[in-house]
Amino acid sequence: MHDYYSQKLSAERLRLCYEIAPSRIKQYLEAEIEYVLDKIKSSDFILELGCGYGRVLKKLAAKAGIVVGIDTSYDSLCFAQQTFSGSLSCYLLEMDAVELGFRNKQFDVVVCIQNGIAAFNVNQRKLIQESMRVTRTGGKILFSSYSKRFWMDRLEWFRVQSEYGLIGEIDEKATGGGVIVCKDGFKASTVSPDDFIALTSNLGIDPVLIEVDGSSIFCELRIE
Repeated sequence: MHDYYSQKLSAERLRLCYEIAPSRIKQYLEAEIEYVLDKIKSSDFILELGCGYGRVLKKLAAKAGIVVGIDTSYDSLCFAQQTFSGSLSCYLLEMDAVELGFRNKQFDVVVCIQNGIAAFNVNQRKLIQESMRVTRTGGKILFSSYSKRFWMDRLEWFRVQSEYGLIGEIDEKATGGGVIVCKDGFKASTVSPDDFIALTSNLGIDPVLIEVDGSSIFCELRIE
């Protein structure tokens, strides 16, 4: 799915996914961002994993001291650069979230929302460990995935994206149980609360799990 986003869902096409979103989806997206903004301070040094074209990063930059956004899609980063032109507090880098090119304990807050932990299609435990490595003592990491209660709204959004040709035709027979499958090979899964607990086991950290807006499951990791 890494290549799918880079080749088929980047830059302008990725932005269109959010423009055509139904009203309930837009509420969910805003609720996620507001939850994150409440968790950060103006002096924080922020890293966003999978920043895409800068949809979330722009709001983080308006509040935090310095923000860094990484993504594997060069096209999305170039598109985002237009938004942040002239900004001294935001930096964009082409980088893989499981192979971060940062020294240990660099950031106050690491953000990976809108189901990035599943959408990146990487080793999820390694993703968590890398995020922990670059987070300072006293800092926090915020992951989010979809709430089980949000299934029908999420499925409706993906059907709209399919109708616009942004993703392939939904394979209705293969879709279900929180997993959306398209006939072109696209597959969108989620991470449940139990999954978050399993992924963080034996890492010396206790996850704090909370449902936001009846749409997101947030997993907060506090580095001590």
